[in-house]
Amino acid sequence: MGKIMQNTIRVLYVDDEDNLRTLVQQQLTAEGFTVETADDGDTAVDKLDKKSYDVVLLDIRMPRMNGMEVLKHMKNKGMTTRIIMLTAVDDLTVALEAVKMGAIDYLTKPYDYNELVRAITRAVGQ
Repeated sequence: MGKIMQNTIRVLYVDDEDNLRTLVQQQLTAEGFTVETADDGDTAVDKLDKKSYDVVLLDIRMPRMNGMEVLKHMKNKGMTTRIIMLTAVDDLTVALEAVKMGAIDYLTKPYDYNELVRAITRAVGQ
């Protein structure tokens, strides 16, 4: 897949872990994606209400508003953005619940970077 197509893919990466957020944003940007980040669910909802994204990478466990609440907000607003949940191994039941609610995929942390890129590419292709 050429960088030209990826360049049109707008990603919102929502995670409260600063180091991981910075790293993933740098990696995906280098890959040719347009990436914005949010450090919690409240910020994510704010950004989603103002702007559209192709894919949202959404961490489940965050302070204040968690990933499931962001997912519910998006569904209630009728947003059709593709959502990939990011989860710790012990949250698998929650991840499966998220898929039932409309998330199209989930990745277990720590995830493989190439797996993340494949998941985004798959999500946009759906």
